[in-house]
Amino acid sequence: MPYLHFDKMQMTNLQDSLFKELLITNRQGAYCSTTLVGCNIRKYHGLLVVPAPEIDDERHVLLSSLDETVIQHGAEFNLGLHRYQGGHYSPKGHKYITAFTWDKVPTWTYRIGGVTLQKEIVFRRKGGFQLLVRYTVIDAHSLTTLRLRPMLSFRSVRHWTHQNNVANTGYESVDQGIRMKMYAGYPNLYMQTNQPARFVYEGDWYRGLEYPKEAERGYFDVEDAFVPGYFEVELKKGESIVFSAGTQEAKAAKLEMSMEAEKVGRDSRDSFFHCLVNAAHQFRVEKDNDLYMLAGFHWFKARARDTFAALPGLTLAIGEKERFEQYMATAEKALRDYIVGRPISVDIAEMEQPDVLLWAVWCLQQYGKYISRKECYERYGKLLTAMVDYIWEGRHESLFVHDNGLLYASGGREKPITWMNSTAGGRPIVPRSGYIVEFNALWYNALKFYEQILTEFGTEDEKIKARQAGKDAEKVGQSFRETFLNEHGYLFDYVDGQLADWSVRPNQLLGIALDFCPLDLRQRKSVLDICTKELVTPKGIRSLSPKSGGYNPLYTGSQPQRDQAYHQGTAWPWLTGFYLEAYLRVYKMSGVNYIERQLIGFEEELFYHSLGTIPELFDGNPPFHGRGAVSLAMNVSGILRAIRMLEKYQREE
Repeated sequence: MPYLHFDKMQMTNLQDSLFKELLITNRQGAYCSTTLVGCNIRKYHGLLVVPAPEIDDERHVLLSSLDETVIQHGAEFNLGLHRYQGGHYSPKGHKYITAFTWDKVPTWTYRIGGVTLQKEIVFRRKGGFQLLVRYTVIDAHSLTTLRLRPMLSFRSVRHWTHQNNVANTGYESVDQGIRMKMYAGYPNLYMQTNQPARFVYEGDWYRGLEYPKEAERGYFDVEDAFVPGYFEVELKKGESIVFSAGTQEAKAAKLEMSMEAEKVGRDSRDSFFHCLVNAAHQFRVEKDNDLYMLAGFHWFKARARDTFAALPGLTLAIGEKERFEQYMATAEKALRDYIVGRPISVDIAEMEQPDVLLWAVWCLQQYGKYISRKECYERYGKLLTAMVDYIWEGRHESLFVHDNGLLYASGGREKPITWMNSTAGGRPIVPRSGYIVEFNALWYNALKFYEQILTEFGTEDEKIKARQAGKDAEKVGQSFRETFLNEHGYLFDYVDGQLADWSVRPNQLLGIALDFCPLDLRQRKSVLDICTKELVTPKGIRSLSPKSGGYNPLYTGSQPQRDQAYHQGTAWPWLTGFYLEAYLRVYKMSGVNYIERQLIGFEEELFYHSLGTIPELFDGNPPFHGRGAVSLAMNVSGILRAIRMLEKYQREE
């Protein structure tokens, strides 16, 4: 039985199956996403969701869904499912699903009387934006008629479609299909089949479609969809038809061949690890000969901090050295542009955040660990020097090296400058300024790594810089202990003048998890034990201890309500990677069994929310519901790094 498998009982239980989502990306910025039962529950859902650069920098839903109807002996059986205003479901086709599996491609099996129908979906990864859906009659006692009824939106993922007189609802015939463009500026949508099918034009608006996930998030949740008509074909037992939806006209006769070629190139989702490897590949976007890493789905773009924090786990931890180098080639353009003050020439946002260069140094350090420090020096040594010098010389507008060696970050009360970036009224909900604990943990680690790599491979002049970095690191280490280590045995979250934040937060984990740590073993154990008691959950590390003021663990309600909870108690899986790294550093081999138990909690999540991946965050209290975006790059990266660390220790044992 395939690893990702759901039977009829699970599929027909809407309370469960309706909120299981699937995501397929084409690595060119487009995606296909819906629920296992084909009922869209988000405005971000759609079978063909593509960038439309002529309009804006958002993705746009062209083909919202595709309803199937099986006709036998004059009786119609509708396989689609939609939720309409008032919570009414129609036509309730989920009751015909007998199984769903996802190994190489998502596959549904329907049973309608004497007919067994199989549906498979693939998204082409090259040659434009094209979705392929194949229907195969596995069993039937007589000729079967299949109708395919497309529902169109032609809208941004952030907006809604409603019936109107502006839309161009006409169509033009193309090779075994039609093409439509409902609004100016959009690409054409080509809908074709690999064998002749009769198209019947109806031109109807389906009104009052309801999206419960949007209502749950406090947004408007109703829209209309345009249905131009339906395609109809007769099939015998063993016959198939391939439906194509794309922004370029396809060669209809070759659709079956394209479908098979795409299936061959897919990796299996046959284990926890391989599901996460596939999830890692979904964040990849190739654009203008550059390779980007999206921060998550459905609404995130490429962001600098997320890129450097997630890159090692999504590439090096799964043996993809060349992929790391391709990502870094794009990111290096952004880094060098920023360092010399040029406009950023690639589409990576938030380069100005003060900790970005620190994360970039950590990222290169992981390359040195996984590949070799010598190769890291040869490939990235000059970039490493440019980044360290930029920080050393105080060239960042809000990041300064003080006489005690620590980094002081200013402006954190007026705007977010760390990963805890939720706001209310334009101001940070978690204002963090001054000596920020993870900034200085990363800074100490950066100086020590810089000293190490220049000492080993640098020129004589670089060895002089290495000795200076070592001296500065000693100063930073002493100041770090004096500034952050408090009388209760954990680390302040930040210190600004006489103000010290006593909140127990997970940022202190970086102070004990990185390769170079300014604390001794006893101090690290004390910090780790407090984090274990107050922050660890089965689904990640809490952003705030329940014992700290302002604890708000439930990420629910309207946008303002969710913003208040975002970093005030919710659990974040990406931090688990650093927590487990710290745990192994303190407890060595005795921590292996504990880490295995921690990872089990994430494996079950692959069968909830978005299949085969890890959602953005979880509630901080039981039952730890998954919330936010359906897939986050940093989370997948953190778990993959943890798996690799566990394997390393098990091999040593």
